[in-house]
Parts: sequence; structure tokens; C-alpha cells
Amino acid sequence: MLKVFLHSCCAPCSAYVIQELQKEYEVTLFYFNPNIFPKEEYQKRFQEAQKYLKKIKVDLIEGKYDHNLWLEQVKGYEQEPERGKRCYICYQMRLEKTAKKAKELGFDIFCSTLSISPHKDAEMINQIGLELAEKYNIKYLESDWKKQEGFKKACDISREEGFYRQSYCGCEFSMKH
Repeated sequence: MLKVFLHSCCAPCSAYVIQELQKEYEVTLFYFNPNIFPKEEYQKRFQEAQKYLKKIKVDLIEGKYDHNLWLEQVKGYEQEPERGKRCYICYQMRLEKTAKKAKELGFDIFCSTLSISPHKDAEMINQIGLELAEKYNIKYLESDWKKQEGFKKACDISREEGFYRQSYCGCEFSMKH
């Protein structure tokens, strides 16, 4: 079975994606989200993911949380709307770290849960993923997880599991919209 390195932003977005991937792959989740603000929110989301992954016996790797580095990366794009240039930079940063780590750890494929959100641009996410796959010589699994009622199914699982669900994407700029 091929090994997939799945970037995740939170348990609610991950549960359905993991179920789908496990039909064909051995899944390890990579929690790398320096965009999440404040740190308490980051920790809530991480702990929720930890608890769920332990329950379903999926390995978890946590990336370094460095919100100041993320702020440097998006400087000048604070007022951009959701799906704008700030989001592009954020996707790029997180997916690049995922691709690099996946290659380093010997995974066959990498992908992300990000496209499950109706607020995220799956085409943009996949374009970045494919470019990084070429750069790091590793396969990328293109996806738009929200299709075929994926987002609805993720919400159903979230309710069943009693997941903590946040009301914004993660960064302080998305809190304002």
C-alpha cells in the first residue's frame, strides 16, 4: 500500500479525507499551520486532531508553529480577501513544507485537506501542489474534497465525533471577514 503524507488544518476537515484516502493508502497526517492565530486556537485544533487520530490509529507529525514567520510571508497582503494573494502565499508555504517533509521521510505521495472547504480555491491548491511535486520529485494527489458532498460528509462526521469547530479559517485576517 502506498504511503500518503496528508497536510491537515484541523480534525473537522481531516476526518472525511482520511476515510477516503484509507481506501487506497496508508495515511500519516502532517499538522503544519503557522497561520493559525492565536496560539490557543492552534493548540485547540491540534489537540482535537491528536485525540481523533489516536482513536482511529493514524500517525501524526506536527510541524513547527512559527506564526511570526508566517506573518513575515504575508506582509503587505493583510487586507486581501479569502482566496486572494495572502491565501496563495499561505497555501504555498504549508504545502511546500509538506512536500519537502514527505520527500525527506520517504512517502510516496503528499496531499492536503485544504480543498474540502467551500472557502478554499481547490484549483489554486492543486496548481501549487503539482508545482511542488515537480520541484521535490514526489507525487501529489490532486483533489477537490468538497465535491460529491465531501464538505457535507465532513460536517456530518464532525457532529458525530463532537469535534470542536472553529468559526474562521485560522489567521487573524480571516477572523475579520
